Amino acid sequence: MGESFHAQLLEDDRFLREDRRLDTELVDKLILQLNRIYPQILTDKEATKFRDLDVPTCVRLGELLKHLQGKGEEACKEFYRALHLHVEEVYFSLPTRRRLRDASDPLTDPGIYKQRYVLSDKGPLFFLSCFSVAVGMAILYYSNDTGVTGDSPALGLAALGLGRKAREVLIWYTEETLTQ
Repeated sequence: MGESFHAQLLEDDRFLREDRRLDTELVDKLILQLNRIYPQILTDKEATKFRDLDVPTCVRLGELLKHLQGKGEEACKEFYRALHLHVEEVYFSLPTRRRLRDASDPLTDPGIYKQRYVLSDKGPLFFLSCFSVAVGMAILYYSNDTGVTGDSPALGLAALGLGRKAREVLIWYTEETLTQ
């Protein structure tokens, strides 16, 4: 799996305390979310303490984060869930979220560019020869308005660049159309 939510919160702690987008109102929303939904994580008494407006928001947030880290993995997980719910732009700009996103983003992962996708084990000459045969057949077909005829000079020239089996078929076809 990945690293624990507790370890992520330790890493994101400083970023969260310094982010100015987490104002008093948003911190209160996070506290109320944790208190109402998970009273075992944040009791009424603790929620009242963390919502004290006499204490600066950054200090209250720092104390809340320290409290959640002390409560364990589940408390940290629920904090991230509340943060994602109420302050999505902060959640996605967290250092741990950016690192996880960059690790899975093929445009930022240099290892992706080193991979080579092989669609066919044939080389470029095989492609060119197939393309040449298709172009040759198209020229052969459209060289006369009436279609392929036995007296077409393109038919004889087309047989020069073909393999033995294809040449035999083309010569057989030319002989058949001449005898008709």
